Amino acid sequence: MDMLALILSIIGSINWGLVALFKFDLVAWLFGGQTAMLSRVVYALIALAGLWCISFLFRKNAINGDN
Repeated sequence: MDMLALILSIIGSINWGLVALFKFDLVAWLFGGQTAMLSRVVYALIALAGLWCISFLFRKNAINGDN
């Protein structure tokens, strides 16, 4: 779950970087526009992944890389 959340967060950060630098929304382009249902699902999954990644800040083993 952690790895999936991290991957989705990275995808989201790359997408926001593209929006900021080039005004290009990769998720919207791939999935049919910002208001398309599939795009909205992807945005929601990325948002949930970002919220999950907040938990990394409060885990002792996440800092050291221990399992």
